[in-house]
Amino acid sequence: MGGWPSALRAQQKAMPVIGFLWGSPRPWIAFVAAFREGLSETGYVEGQNVAVEYRWTEDHEDRAPSLAADLVGRKVDVIVTGSPAVRAAKSATSTIPIVFINGDPVGQGLVASLARPGGNLTGVSILTVEMMPKRLELLSELVPQSNLIALLVNPTNSTTEDVIREVQEAARVKGVQLSILRAGTKDEIDAAFASLAELHVGALVVGPDGLFNTRREQLVALASRHAVPAIYPWREVAAVGGLVTYGPSLNAAGRQMGIYAGKILKGAKPADLPVQQPTTFELVVNLKTAKELGLTVPPSILARADEVIE
Repeated sequence: MGGWPSALRAQQKAMPVIGFLWGSPRPWIAFVAAFREGLSETGYVEGQNVAVEYRWTEDHEDRAPSLAADLVGRKVDVIVTGSPAVRAAKSATSTIPIVFINGDPVGQGLVASLARPGGNLTGVSILTVEMMPKRLELLSELVPQSNLIALLVNPTNSTTEDVIREVQEAARVKGVQLSILRAGTKDEIDAAFASLAELHVGALVVGPDGLFNTRREQLVALASRHAVPAIYPWREVAAVGGLVTYGPSLNAAGRQMGIYAGKILKGAKPADLPVQQPTTFELVVNLKTAKELGLTVPPSILARADEVIE
């Protein structure tokens, strides 16, 4: 019997640990649940045979490097993270595997290629830049009379210049004018919306950014207050009153990240796991919000919608 305590200690010691480095918890509850679902598909259940150490930047990006360093210091087995904290994680370790969600991992130098990541990072690319022209097209189909459209971007996001370039080109093709608004904080978001009226903007494209997803209730309230039709990247925004959203499923990405984290715990190398890209895109229309804005949603959009919120 004397061997039991030490055997039990060894067993506890052997439980792998995942470091989860993210923005703020509340807006990501469903995403974390999807991540856990993916993990369980590979046989790992949090608290039973895997531990998860959560580190939240609370949307203060400058906290990411010290939180990443903390996880590395704890010798976690894998780090799961998203933009922009993925850069901090990459800087903190070249050996601990990192599973990310990111808009342009090749362009940002996170991986050598999607098919062969090559280093200690892999994950999911959510095509943030490539989706932008389609969002502008959908918005101008919804508000055809608007000849001045604004684009809201976060200047601290490394894909911002690419996003601007794509939307400028799409606006040129459509023959609409484009105004660029930049916001990297909660207060700057307020200021950006305040300038919409002065510019006489007819509609708004919200760029893909972690801060904007976290501040989705604020964005929706401001769009309502300023009566501006807006399109957003993620269905989560339509669920809280956003007019229209088009993009890949964040929860599907979270599940894939869980699967990859589990595979890595079982011995797979990030370098050998291709970066996954979404195959399904969700068009969600909130008819209640359209009605409040006095907008009639064209049948062409309703016919294509994956979900209509009434």
